[in-house]
Amino acid sequence: MPDSFRILFRRPMKSIILAGGVGTRLWPLSREYYPKQFIQLGGPSLFQKTYERAVRLSGPENIWVVTNDIHQYLVRNQVEELGYTLNDSRLLVEPEGKNTLPAIGWALQRIREAYPHATAAVFPSDHILGEAALDQIRAADPVAKKYLVTFGVKPTSPHTGYGYIKQGKKLPLGNVVDQFKEKPDEKTAKEYVKRNYLWNSGIFLLSTDCFFAELKKYQPGLSGALGGGEDPDYGSLDAISIDYGLLEHSKKVAVVPLEAEWNDLGTFRALYETEQHGRDGNVGEAEYLAARNNYVHAPGKHVGLIGVSDLIVVDTTDALLVCHNRQAEQVKDLVTRLNQKNDPVTQFHRQVHRPWGSYTVLEEGAMYKIKRVTVRAGERLSLQLHHHRSEHWVVVNGTAEIELNGEKKLLRKGESTYVHSGMKHRLKNPGLIPLEVIEVQLGDYLEEDDIVRFDDEYGRK
Repeated sequence: MPDSFRILFRRPMKSIILAGGVGTRLWPLSREYYPKQFIQLGGPSLFQKTYERAVRLSGPENIWVVTNDIHQYLVRNQVEELGYTLNDSRLLVEPEGKNTLPAIGWALQRIREAYPHATAAVFPSDHILGEAALDQIRAADPVAKKYLVTFGVKPTSPHTGYGYIKQGKKLPLGNVVDQFKEKPDEKTAKEYVKRNYLWNSGIFLLSTDCFFAELKKYQPGLSGALGGGEDPDYGSLDAISIDYGLLEHSKKVAVVPLEAEWNDLGTFRALYETEQHGRDGNVGEAEYLAARNNYVHAPGKHVGLIGVSDLIVVDTTDALLVCHNRQAEQVKDLVTRLNQKNDPVTQFHRQVHRPWGSYTVLEEGAMYKIKRVTVRAGERLSLQLHHHRSEHWVVVNGTAEIELNGEKKLLRKGESTYVHSGMKHRLKNPGLIPLEVIEVQLGDYLEEDDIVRFDDEYGRK
């Protein structure tokens, strides 16, 4: 029987996808405005793979996605690319990040309002997960009636980047959790592996009844904020993970072994482990001479490694990372340092995605910046003006509808127009194919915060 028919007759469990993370440990591939879960490296993104997995488990009408304001249109666009529509009631946009417990609680509140006594699987949006996991998640449904279920992974190495779970009393499926262990040092990790501890996967199965009963017991403030029948006041909530805030306190937590491929892709070391290794353990296109166990990602570049081992080399159009494999966790510390310097290289790629399409910075210098602007069919930018820059637009593909101080005109391939500073303007793609425009900015200040919006279809200010 096809999966779609099984879903119809089974009253499927619900799915929650957490898609608000920024993936600092995979910089410079992952940036704040385009993090790792949305990156498409020659195929569907990790978020899209997670969404498809949730469709197979729950059906598209039973999926809730929690994200933030800067990523909500990436979520919408990537769901549409898969051929589905995510309506507003299923997309929960956090006004500010408060970690996983408020995010999961908000989604479960919405589910409980529509489907009392429901059970929901909770997926991070940036994990690799084998198909066998779906049957194991379904099989854990009876356990979730009495316990908060987390899924554990049998360690393949004494990894220091994961939390560990000590298993307690045996259940018909899985075990009661005896204790959660924080990320250990290597010596302690080896001991955990010997004692058959499990890695904490970050995937959960939660019934609304059990979750809210335990939340009221151990986090009464959050329980009250979620129980009023309205969306929570996020500003008043504490930022806390589900592990710290609930699972480590509750006596009703079970762990079910996840016997399927799994990787959280949290670091370049994890990414290295998932890729097919070449001769001498190297991964990536490069010339290797007396070099072993290296990871190279440098598309469009000729790379040579001589006499080095266990290196991570990641090159993008505007940033280069070189680090030792064992210190891949420290990439997040490097990002923190760059953030302290207010360096935008942690926020944006050269290609920046917007609700209407994207733009790519081709070149920039003192008093000028050149962009390639791509507008999806039927979309338009906000009606706006700039105080400090003028813009020259040249259409290189498609048809552009230009609005300048209230007057509209069409520009075709090869035609151009000039937008003075202080002039209200708007760009629209009225056609059926992507519109591409070269934009040359001139002025004494060229950053994105020099935008005054008067009308915007996407609710931006």
